[in-house]
Amino acid sequence: MAEPYLKYRTRFTSSLKNELVPLFDELSRKTRIPKSRLLDEAMEDLLKKHGVAFSQEPDNR
Repeated sequence: MAEPYLKYRTRFTSSLKNELVPLFDELSRKTRIPKSRLLDEAMEDLLKKHGVAFSQEPDNR
């Protein structure tokens, strides 16, 4: 089966501490915000924290 084409996103693989996974799942469920959007927000906060400049492209969800 072919991978779906993602026009505005890039697929990547990572891992989390085991104890973070259920908390992350619950946050997504409670807020009804997809995990990918929560990860976007977390990465933006991390980049700001470390002084990495980035330009925000239009949010094409």
